[in-house]
Amino acid sequence: MDRTALRDAQQPLKESYHDDPAAALLTLTATGRLGEESVTCSVDTGRRVAEAGLHPATGGDGSRLCSGDMLLEALVACAGVTLRAVATSMDLAVRGGTITADGDLDFRGTLGVGRDAPVGFREIRLAVDLDTDASLDDVATLVRLTERYCVVLQTLRSSPTTTVTVV
Repeated sequence: MDRTALRDAQQPLKESYHDDPAAALLTLTATGRLGEESVTCSVDTGRRVAEAGLHPATGGDGSRLCSGDMLLEALVACAGVTLRAVATSMDLAVRGGTITADGDLDFRGTLGVGRDAPVGFREIRLAVDLDTDASLDDVATLVRLTERYCVVLQTLRSSPTTTVTVV
């Protein structure tokens, strides 16, 4: 997709959302089915079913996806798509590259071993390595805008209100 095609696809949406902000509010949904005989949860991604299980550090055998890994993968995917869209909008030639997310966990928290150990990631680092001839200033702008518009990154940073209900 080039800059013009991206602009043509997004401009009517931008105008609609500007004129009717309520039209921009959508609810995305994910549903998982609990494993019947094992400690798993299967999530239908729309393309395939992803079966999550325990990380080896919590007793899993490593044969299933770990939800922590899936969180980092969602961050990488969102940052990558956002970076590509921003680069396209800026008309920057990016031949390729990699985006890597690393996160530090203390598994004592999720296993209830130490009350002082947090449950969840202590720190997440996102690294961008691009194959481009763009100037350092353009790359800095590209990364800044990617950070600004990446839904998963901003969600992690702002920690939205999250509720749990039994239905």
